[in-house]
Amino acid sequence: MNESRFNNLSNETPNPNQDQGKGAKEGILDKIQQLGQTNVPQMEQSNIHMVTIIGQIEGHMQLPPQNKTTKYEHIIPQLVAAEQNPKIEGMLIILNTVGGDVEAGLALAEMIASMSKPTVTLVLGGGHSIGVPIAVASRYSFIAESATMTIHPVRLTGLVIGVPQTFEYLDKMQDRVVNFVTKNSTITEEAFKELMLSKGNLTRDIGTNVVGRDAVEHGIINEVGGIGPAIKKLNELIQQNKPNEDVVQ
Repeated sequence: MNESRFNNLSNETPNPNQDQGKGAKEGILDKIQQLGQTNVPQMEQSNIHMVTIIGQIEGHMQLPPQNKTTKYEHIIPQLVAAEQNPKIEGMLIILNTVGGDVEAGLALAEMIASMSKPTVTLVLGGGHSIGVPIAVASRYSFIAESATMTIHPVRLTGLVIGVPQTFEYLDKMQDRVVNFVTKNSTITEEAFKELMLSKGNLTRDIGTNVVGRDAVEHGIINEVGGIGPAIKKLNELIQQNKPNEDVVQ
């Protein structure tokens, strides 16, 4: 009787090795579910901070939960922290966005453009609509050869600041976008407006869909390239940004 009771108690004693093995298996399963692989490359402490702007840029209105969004209130603190952190010497901004809130997009673009540290943007997949000002906001911009950028007039729905939208309001907001893009790229105002108001390029709509190399030829983006050239260029800008050390003879 006592012996059987002792055996039952010994079976119930937790085995720490079993718990560790179980935890490791659960960790691997989580990685497979979230990332599709069992491990990810470990990166040393980097002097480059990366920001991704993907999906739809969410502004003052919260989008439905099924939408993949980038919340501008999440990006702004990252930009401020990167500007203040002395260990971060440059920023890489990767875009694959359909656009979104105009004022939120312009806010992000203005912050990127006003940073003192070198910045490089890379458009992958798409940098549409208000993603265009963000793409040109950096010191140097890249676009993948297969990526596209849709340039079209500003559109709004519903109410703006509690009053019905007016043509004058839309026109002024559109001027803000045009002025920012032309100021931060080599495309002229006339050429950008021509792309914006082009007919026949988009089905039943006005605007232009510009593919990778065409974006460079129009002067919107600096260069066609991917992640390798983007990081190489950013490292070059970081070296140029460092103060020249006096050579002691």
